[in-house]
Amino acid sequence: MKTLAGLLVVTALAQAQSAPSSRRMDELNWMEFRELVPARVETVLLPTGTLESHGVVNNGADITAPVDIAAGMATKLNALIAPVIPYGVTGSLDGYAGTFAISEAAYRAYVGDVLDGLARQGFRNIIVVNGHGGPQTAILNSLAEAASRKHRVRILVTNWWAVCSEITLKTFGEDGGHAGWNETAMIQAIDPKLVKQERYSDALAQPRAAEGSWAAFPFPSSIILYQPGQGYVKFDQAKADAYRKAVIERMTTLAIETIEKWNRAGLYERR
Repeated sequence: MKTLAGLLVVTALAQAQSAPSSRRMDELNWMEFRELVPARVETVLLPTGTLESHGVVNNGADITAPVDIAAGMATKLNALIAPVIPYGVTGSLDGYAGTFAISEAAYRAYVGDVLDGLARQGFRNIIVVNGHGGPQTAILNSLAEAASRKHRVRILVTNWWAVCSEITLKTFGEDGGHAGWNETAMIQAIDPKLVKQERYSDALAQPRAAEGSWAAFPFPSSIILYQPGQGYVKFDQAKADAYRKAVIERMTTLAIETIEKWNRAGLYERR
């Protein structure tokens, strides 16, 4: 009779042998990919972002965060990670150095083709891990709806900072902002070298305008606070590390719960 310890060893070996050599799609050989999708892997994570000024963190913060979150989610979801889409639809910060803006027409065509390609490769679940807000969020929602209906795949679009707004309040005791305490902390936890603390001043921050009150182009600050008096950056490494961990856990939980509900409802069974 096999012992429990022996069974656990056998199970662990089987899992190790069946695990992909990499979770990153771009690191897989085509033969590996064919063996994995969809027979053993049904889910893909697609990080999206933009290059945009972010106070005292890197212009690619909207890329850095979703790529890191996707890496933290992949194993628990048994998912592959698609290459990030780095350029996006940037709004009122496009006047700042190093910021890029892609037209909506070009973005829709490109991202739409990426979603079509992921669906044609056989993925059943596509989880978009988006790092950039503004009009890009609505565009991604529209593209996801169209691709889902066209290919009968399940697509979840997530905006990590919004999904984790309660975690922001719990961790920092206040709301955050674009390049505010929460987003800066996320980057600080991922790679402290990307945070230029010596360049920071509260004077760099600006609360966003109340709806209908005023507008400025470009916006007068690349640190945009969601609430007046809240979100000014404080460089607390312990809170930053705790925030990153909680964000990844919350994003993973959302994806798992959504897939489970899709499955229970019998939506878009395997083709």
